[in-house]
Amino acid sequence: MIGYLKGTLVAKRPPWLTLDVGGVGYEIEAPMSTFYQLPEPGRSLTLVTHLLVREDAHVLYGFSSESERSLFRSLLKVSGVGARIALGILSGISVAGFYRCVREKDLASLTRVPGIGRKTAERLLVEMADRLPQAVDGAIAGAAAIGAEGEAQSALLALGYKPAEISKMLKNLDAARLSTEDLIREALRQAHTS
Repeated sequence: MIGYLKGTLVAKRPPWLTLDVGGVGYEIEAPMSTFYQLPEPGRSLTLVTHLLVREDAHVLYGFSSESERSLFRSLLKVSGVGARIALGILSGISVAGFYRCVREKDLASLTRVPGIGRKTAERLLVEMADRLPQAVDGAIAGAAAIGAEGEAQSALLALGYKPAEISKMLKNLDAARLSTEDLIREALRQAHTS
């Protein structure tokens, strides 16, 4: 399994992008939510990935955050939902928005996502209800935040911190001024000194 790739962005033509990793060009399919955050070609890029092995192809999917990949993987387990529909969902609604729809059983909002009909939306509401993250409000707000703060929150979630702890850790940090790495470093430093 390929967990992540770090390299130089060579080309981006939705839904595909090409990432040069040590002289090997990886073709990666990604949702629009990831494309909106891509740098210009020639810049460094790290994506978390999911490799889907089918009878006729091996397809590598890339995501800008762990929360996107996690939702993608959960969606693939829903009856009748394949990679195309999962990417469509991630392209048409935020992770937080999707989980809010499931929690509130908001069928109307889900059917507004391109490619999601009423029957698929109903199946998603039923089958995803038991897959909602615990502490949905805190975790989803953190996972869906855009930019350095959102990435830092996703990284801290992946390290095992709880959403309430993460909120406290990042509360007094200047997310607009600090990079993702600096936010994580400062949050961890404060957690270990308090």
